[in-house]
Amino acid sequence: MKVIKHDPASAVPNHAPIMIGDVANQVLVGEIDSAQVRISSVTFRDGARNRYHRHSCDQILVITHGAGTIATPEQTYEVEEGDVVVIPAGQLHSHGSGEGQEMTHLSIVVPHETTIEEPVAQFAPMEMATGR
Repeated sequence: MKVIKHDPASAVPNHAPIMIGDVANQVLVGEIDSAQVRISSVTFRDGARNRYHRHSCDQILVITHGAGTIATPEQTYEVEEGDVVVIPAGQLHSHGSGEGQEMTHLSIVVPHETTIEEPVAQFAPMEMATGR
């Protein structure tokens, strides 16, 4: 058994190609801890988000702090602390905070593949990318 403290203040900057803006990540349950589940705490600051992407597994997001948006190319959902989002495997989506906002969520997945489907050259702020 292992006890892991969720502490967004200890998150490290995430400069992965999927991220846009100031994003920090704390791996809570990684491959060393579990062969079956991955849990990360991801904090998006001041309009940061990730590029449109899809996962080969379902993804569960639990908003633990702040507010932001979860978007598909067709629809944008406003989310806040306490909301739980279920994203089915294969669904194109993006998530992040609004301008001047911060949002932290837990990302719960199983080992999977992620495909980024928003080229860097086509980046637009979340509001423009979703037609809002």
